[in-house]
Amino acid sequence: MDNDARSSRPVVFVTGASRPNSIGAAIARNLASIGWDVAFAFWDDYDAAMPWGAGERSHDVLADELRAFGVRALPVAVDLSHPEAPARAVERVRAGLGPIRALVASHAHSVDSGLLDTSIEAFDRHVAVNTRGTWLLIKAFAEQFVQPAEPGPATGRIVALTSDHTAHNLPYGASKGALDRIVIAAAVELAHLGITANLINPGPIDTGWMTPDLAEALVAQTALGRLGRPQDTADLVAFLLSPSGGWINGQLLHSNGGFHLPV
Repeated sequence: MDNDARSSRPVVFVTGASRPNSIGAAIARNLASIGWDVAFAFWDDYDAAMPWGAGERSHDVLADELRAFGVRALPVAVDLSHPEAPARAVERVRAGLGPIRALVASHAHSVDSGLLDTSIEAFDRHVAVNTRGTWLLIKAFAEQFVQPAEPGPATGRIVALTSDHTAHNLPYGASKGALDRIVIAAAVELAHLGITANLINPGPIDTGWMTPDLAEALVAQTALGRLGRPQDTADLVAFLLSPSGGWINGQLLHSNGGFHLPV
């Protein structure tokens, strides 16, 4: 494919795509399959510290999978707990692939603890990655759009993944709740730039962290009778980034098969 054809494709920056079975990786593959050039963020140190592990150099494998669709792929290592990291990551993507059309924030720092046993250090790190890090990513993304947009279809898209899991997971839930407010603010404050901003709550999706007993219990609480899959979220992200999704703005969408509905 020639350079002109390659540069005509839209660019998306997807965070939280470290592991092959993550929601972020599914989003990246799905968007690559429909013609997006994809930059994706990873941070192996976090995954290596979790029980499921990261897998050796899994980001290289994902990059090769994306390129197999005929698009450009750019892995970006970034520790979002550092205040300067989000802007540097956005600039790295811009330098490597060009202007970013869409930002999909699917990263999360999540280490279970409750109201009485959460340390100040743990709370601060969850907020740094999940809340402040996403705010600064959104800020750096929006700063590309320097001219007010003409009325019409939005050209920039922000989608962030959130959660309502708070009890026994206090710092994670609190940091995601604050993230929700940031994204809703973005939907209003960035609209004049032609940017929409929405949230997806995917519900419980087993990306390697569920025990069989927990998975069974969660299926029993889901009206459609199965666990969510990463592809379910990826499909909704693709719609929100499509021309057909341009009128959706400032929404928190539950994509969970009816989880917690009366069954």
